[in-house]
Amino acid sequence: MQRLTVEEFQQAEKLPLIVVLDDVRSMYNVGSVFRTCDTFRVEAVYLCGISCTPPATEIHKTALGAEDSVNWKYFASAVEAVEELKKNGYTVFSVEQVEHSTKLQTFVPEHGKKYAVVMGNEVKGVHQEVVDISDGCLEIPQLGTKHSMNVSVTTGIIIYKFAEELILK
Repeated sequence: MQRLTVEEFQQAEKLPLIVVLDDVRSMYNVGSVFRTCDTFRVEAVYLCGISCTPPATEIHKTALGAEDSVNWKYFASAVEAVEELKKNGYTVFSVEQVEHSTKLQTFVPEHGKKYAVVMGNEVKGVHQEVVDISDGCLEIPQLGTKHSMNVSVTTGIIIYKFAEELILK
């Protein structure tokens, strides 16, 4: 299957995307995000607030070692993470259902740009102050009776959109 070693992964070209977890409380969700980030060679995961950090048995259970391959950094708040990202030239999108959000199916990331996406808490979503300082919001259309999805599933859909447009075509 031609899998990369951790060392090869570290040296490989990355998808120009950082995933920011804003108070994601479930360590299983955090682990799942790491695993998806490994799959698409995402640049890094920023863990913020109450989001647990490796090493943790529950993270490892769903990450299956991806917490060792994917770079990560901890911030006391997602606001701090977003401020650093913007200072370093990243375009930051919160993934949230808000007025004037960009529907994911119409969004096309630009080659040559660096991006970050902020994923919110399982109950409360992305903090409003983070939404306010983001460059925009992305929204996944939902056609059923529920108006939210699991954060790790949502993250996978968002990452795939970036990968499809920037490295898979």
